[in-house]
Amino acid sequence: SGSGPGSGSGRWSGTACVVTGASRGFGRSLARLLAPQLGPGSALLLLARSEAALAELATELRCGATGGVAGSSELRVQCVAADLGCEEGLRRASAALRELLQDASFGRLLLINNAGSLGDISKSFLDLTDLQEINTYFSFNISSALCLTSVALRAFGARPGCARTVVNISSLCALEPFPSWALYCAGKAARDMMFRVLALEEPELRVLNYAPGPLDTDMQLLARTRTGDPGMRQHFQKLQEKGQLIDSSVSAQKLLRLLQEDSFPSGAHVDFYNI
Repeated sequence: SGSGPGSGSGRWSGTACVVTGASRGFGRSLARLLAPQLGPGSALLLLARSEAALAELATELRCGATGGVAGSSELRVQCVAADLGCEEGLRRASAALRELLQDASFGRLLLINNAGSLGDISKSFLDLTDLQEINTYFSFNISSALCLTSVALRAFGARPGCARTVVNISSLCALEPFPSWALYCAGKAARDMMFRVLALEEPELRVLNYAPGPLDTDMQLLARTRTGDPGMRQHFQKLQEKGQLIDSSVSAQKLLRLLQEDSFPSGAHVDFYNI
């Protein structure tokens, strides 16, 4: 298709783009890069908990202050402030998705499941005894991504000649165990496998598990200061001291290039360092 991401045609027209966890960190960097990439007839739906941070980002993107082409102010930017970890928030997000995606004029769906949390990394495996804490963690980090993706794909439907891409923001932790990160590692591993199953069930979809590398974000600050395991804490402190943390926009740029080239095997786990 002439408007395919791999066709080198520049901007993507008629695209419905959804980014969760868009108010800060990697999600915010990604939204900033995606906005100028979205051509005529596109819409960008931003989901996060913080209403104020979302509104600020939306204003910036609408004004095309991201180096977008003049007139990218035409981009429809929609914000939904919702806590995906609770039923009410997930309901609100799902309703917004259904409403946006019933528009038959979209020729492309790009869904980025970025929202996630570290959990209480001060705790070791043996400290995790509170069922509610564990369920709340998995509800936000696994269940909500599954529900939102299903809702989006059903609402968009299998339109002939349309492209559908689902991205899961993954981690090295999906593949490797890290001490005192039992919840985070388990959540990331489960999400990777969940999206691999989706890739298998829906061969006409494009599914990508993208591990963005150790990013210089608030989450990384938590990792350096709160991790219960001293060896892990030192590891992250060293990365920071040596300037080895990755700027969010650098990693987001790599993801954007992957999506533009569109040559990854569906369901693949692709790491920042392997590109």
